Amino acid sequence: MNLLPDTHVLLWWADEQKISSEAFEAIADPDNIVYVSAASIWEISIKRASGKLKVDDAIFDVRIDDFEPLSISHDDARLAGSLPDHHRDPFDRMLVAQALAHDLVLVTRDSQLGLYGANILPA
Repeated sequence: MNLLPDTHVLLWWADEQKISSEAFEAIADPDNIVYVSAASIWEISIKRASGKLKVDDAIFDVRIDDFEPLSISHDDARLAGSLPDHHRDPFDRMLVAQALAHDLVLVTRDSQLGLYGANILPA
């Protein structure tokens, strides 16, 4: 299974906070590939710079957990911009677009993201 954790799931994982057992097992399973979107790194960077989030630099090295970085392509950006207006957060819209475009399972607690038809694994 190819997974794409939402930004909050990535932060909870890094901070060893509680996520659903199903999501934890899927992320920890070495047979699954876990991708981290550049959108999540961007969102974390913005919140950290504004003082809304306190994390150390290790959060930016996704390979520590054997995760794979996922860049944002022009096609991803175009799809994110054309999605219906179910959700206004541009970072979440990008994650949905990438999940749809790259056939990834989006790991999230945000039930609104399921409205886009992406495959969701509840966190």
